[in-house]
Amino acid sequence: MPFGPHILNVAHVIQLSVAPVFLLSGVGVMLTVFTNRLARIVDRARALEERLHATEEVHRPDIYAELTTLSRRSRWNEAAIALTTVTGLFISLVIVALFVDDIVAVDLSGLVALLFVLAMVAFVAAFISFLREIVLATVRIRTGPS
Repeated sequence: MPFGPHILNVAHVIQLSVAPVFLLSGVGVMLTVFTNRLARIVDRARALEERLHATEEVHRPDIYAELTTLSRRSRWNEAAIALTTVTGLFISLVIVALFVDDIVAVDLSGLVALLFVLAMVAFVAAFISFLREIVLATVRIRTGPS
């Protein structure tokens, strides 16, 4: 049974959107990694805050220093989460634009390219934020306790 031109166009658009869909899947995995790390930071901060109230005054500066580091880590991690979410949004818009381009027969190739480039820039920035959070998390391991 031969397919009509519209079916072939939709099939072609689906083929074009497969790569962004796989990329979107990777973005979802990275969001899971980032949110799990954020949960660990929050759990550690809560434990330190509980310990703070039961600790002698002389040991409190160490706990405050670690809480400060956790706060900085959480900000970098939150930036990575936000940028990864923006990446997912841009990739989703790429997929939508591919279908709109086919259905409405308007040339959106420039918009698709722009959205994809913006998605990659946001993803790179997310990885840079993640790398910064990792550096903050491991600085004590490299330098030893103060």
